[in-house]
Amino acid sequence: MYFKIAANNVKKSFNDYAIYFLTLTFAVCIFYTFNTIGSQQEMLELSKSQAHYIKVMENAIGHISVFVSVILGGLIVYANNFLIKKRKKELGIYMILGMGKNKISKILFLETFLIGIMSLIAGLGLGIILSQGLGVITAKLFEVGISNYKFIISIKAIEKSILYFGIIFLLVMIFNTVIVSKYKLINLLNAAKKSEKLKVKKSVFSVIIFILGVVSIGVAYYLINESLLNPKDVRTFISIVLGAFGTFLFFFGLSGFIINSIQNSKKLYLKNLNIFVTRQISSKINTNFISMTVICLMLFLTISILSTGIGFNNALNQSLKESNPFDATITIHGETNPKFVLDKIGLKNTENEKCAYYTQYVVGFDYKNVLYKYTEPRIRKQFNMIECKNMDVIKISEYNKIRELKGQKPIQLNSNEVLVTSNFKVLIPAIQKLLKNENTLKINNKAYQVKNKELITDYTYNSNIPNNILTIVVSDKFTGAKESFSSYININYIGNDKQQSEKKVAQIFSKFRNYKEFKDVSFSTKEETYKQVKESTTLMIYITIYLGIIFLISSAAVLALQQLSEASDSIERYNILKKIGVSKKMINKSIFTQVLIYFSIPLILAVIHAIVGINVVNKFLELYGTNNIGTSSLIIMFVLFIIYGGYFCITYTGYKNIVK
Repeated sequence: MYFKIAANNVKKSFNDYAIYFLTLTFAVCIFYTFNTIGSQQEMLELSKSQAHYIKVMENAIGHISVFVSVILGGLIVYANNFLIKKRKKELGIYMILGMGKNKISKILFLETFLIGIMSLIAGLGLGIILSQGLGVITAKLFEVGISNYKFIISIKAIEKSILYFGIIFLLVMIFNTVIVSKYKLINLLNAAKKSEKLKVKKSVFSVIIFILGVVSIGVAYYLINESLLNPKDVRTFISIVLGAFGTFLFFFGLSGFIINSIQNSKKLYLKNLNIFVTRQISSKINTNFISMTVICLMLFLTISILSTGIGFNNALNQSLKESNPFDATITIHGETNPKFVLDKIGLKNTENEKCAYYTQYVVGFDYKNVLYKYTEPRIRKQFNMIECKNMDVIKISEYNKIRELKGQKPIQLNSNEVLVTSNFKVLIPAIQKLLKNENTLKINNKAYQVKNKELITDYTYNSNIPNNILTIVVSDKFTGAKESFSSYININYIGNDKQQSEKKVAQIFSKFRNYKEFKDVSFSTKEETYKQVKESTTLMIYITIYLGIIFLISSAAVLALQQLSEASDSIERYNILKKIGVSKKMINKSIFTQVLIYFSIPLILAVIHAIVGINVVNKFLELYGTNNIGTSSLIIMFVLFIIYGGYFCITYTGYKNIVK
């Protein structure tokens, strides 16, 4: 009997459960999909190291899933509380009919169980479909083939989803039992008659608080633009605190500010149902200003981490080919002689492999005095982060060997001449102006003729990012430099069988990588570098997308539930509007306006925060030559508006149905 009652209740109240069910289904779907990463290697052509990294990714996603389950648990409890609150009168009728609190708890237990089962089945079904696409995306990100494509259903991910959400639903059931045990019959029966009192703060006080919030946010924007995310700059920390506090003040004072602003425009205030809508919105913001602050910050994080994470990955991958001109590089940090390393590992110039090495020297150099006048004001802020007092120096004979290895012609230098090189994107315009306007460069108080009028921007060893802030190539007779204890050995494969050369060099590197006498020596091939970058950026993308989607649906769901709760509390007010002759069309329009504004305010402020944040991150990444995140930001915003807009539409429809 109880099961039948619970089933009928779920069926009858499906519209009320729509947001709850949608959110649960979406949450299960995302949770399952990202926890299938370990199963995807069955159909991918992965190397041993890539298979190992898939395992690392699986473990990382597993740890993130614990955090995600806590967020979703809180969201589900919040949503369930709304549903219980809406059904107080119904629960009161059960008591009048002689049903005890334990039996009512049993019905709610069964309802939660049914909703949980349905959302799990629907979520897992969608997740199984979505995870097939995730496997293809993984293959693309790792740049590997799909050797044995098959429809994968991860039993491990299903078990994990059932376990985590089973625990969450169990906690919800316990929560329902505790809540019902505290209810009194009189309160349950009168719940429908109680209309939430419209609470609006005093206008003057609210306006002052609101202005303080806006000023705090403005100061935070200024400070973060000045510090450019420099962790050593205290302004970075202050800007984060001020930004969060300013957002809190913004929503704390917003309700009174809205009332004050609209009341000052009598034409707008007295038009249609604007008086009613203004009071409704202001009251709800006044009640939920803390949750709206959290939602705004969560939306800001969602937009920011998704845009910067995906954008950074795209930019880094684009720059990899340029920053890795050699097939392999050996880096020596210490006094070890490069020739000794080559002899020890048995790597020589052959028909299939060619080697060239150089030792890096340094000289004292004042970057600011030389380049300051040629840099733009915004670049000067970024350049302050680079605490460089020395400039790298390479001898021309070794530099020419590197050029020869890349198939370039050698360059002749006189003893009084130098070449200027740099691939540090943020400084290239300034250095180019320097070369155009000045013929000499002072090093150790001696003037040297700059031979090249066009900046040389090539790489002298493999790297993940631009590695040459400013390097001067000098003649072999130059004596003003001191060793920096850094040397580089570059290797290129020139034979017909490059795969064999790659295998040979990789085996040599593997053999000597852990030798004690080579503790200051690192070995890496271009292919290894590509794989390492692909692996780390793939993990970063998955984590940002995973958290971003969870933050987004949590934020939208809370806003939706708050508005539906508002609808339940405001039924009497809408009944009064109907009695005084307000048309259905006007009521629906007022509902649309109210829901739209309520959804828009935290999103608009979050977008403004994100624009400032992404711009600062863009400038920060520009230091390393990777700042192409504009396109990804637009794509993320488009996807965000689709999901967020979907919740808005469902909320608007649900609100209208409740008012009916």
